[in-house]
Amino acid sequence: MFNGILPVWKEKGMTSHDVVFKLRRILKMKKIGHTGTLDPEVEGVLLVCLGQATKLVEFLMDGEKIYQGEITLGYSTETEDAHGEIVEEKPVMAPLSNEVIDAAMAEFKGDITQIPPYYSAVKVNGRRLYEYARAGETVERPRRIAKIDYFKRTNETVFDSETQQQKWQFEVKCGKGTYVRTLAVDLGTKLGYPSHMSQLTRMATGGVSADQTLRLAEIQEKMDNHTIEDILLPIESGLTQFPQLAMTGSQFEDVKNGKVLAANYFGSVLAEPTVLTLEGKVKAIYQPHPTQADLIKPQKMFLS
Repeated sequence: MFNGILPVWKEKGMTSHDVVFKLRRILKMKKIGHTGTLDPEVEGVLLVCLGQATKLVEFLMDGEKIYQGEITLGYSTETEDAHGEIVEEKPVMAPLSNEVIDAAMAEFKGDITQIPPYYSAVKVNGRRLYEYARAGETVERPRRIAKIDYFKRTNETVFDSETQQQKWQFEVKCGKGTYVRTLAVDLGTKLGYPSHMSQLTRMATGGVSADQTLRLAEIQEKMDNHTIEDILLPIESGLTQFPQLAMTGSQFEDVKNGKVLAANYFGSVLAEPTVLTLEGKVKAIYQPHPTQADLIKPQKMFLS
């Protein structure tokens, strides 16, 4: 069994679950988990955790992501991307200037409020929003806060006088749970036109960029050549957001048994989740006890 993070380039036409299913066959192991769903028509970086690294999934999902894509101004769709039925059209009679577009995009920075699209997996009253959409039903959708580091245009806009539409490429760096489709729609609303996200690629997530990834066919080749471990990222690489503390051998004897310890067991008081290492290898994450301030307890263990 392998332990580590596999940086995969998810190709169009596959779900994230499809990638996991195929990897289980390629790697001949079951303990595999991905770190965030990508729609079938979205390609890009997908981090897949193997073995002990599956304990990192929740941490890697919290990481910032970078997307590149395209916005089309002139019509909106029921799915907010290029694959849904058109629900509203408004011709762009004259192209908007770069200055107007850039100023509007700059307003989407920091913490913004989003309403999840109907075609999403968000649950309301025990049902996914896409289930309401497919049944032709409406429901009040919960607002949520999304964090945007930047949202910028990356090329000259293209105006088509025949279709009366305007398009441009963009890049966005955002936090967990951001709906980029909705970002494109909300930008269009601010500009006075229906719009949608016409293309999207995830370029980076969890500190891993596109140039570090491999396609499934390349992973199969590595497996055939017995070099798969050469491309695995170590468990340590998924925990860089936490402070680290090196243990002694005697301290590890207590930690490996999952003991609740005094908050100052390692010297200074441990006041936040901390990665504990032995000889450079991650062995556990300990955190403050939720009800007893003078104690710390294990959050995750990495013993094998």
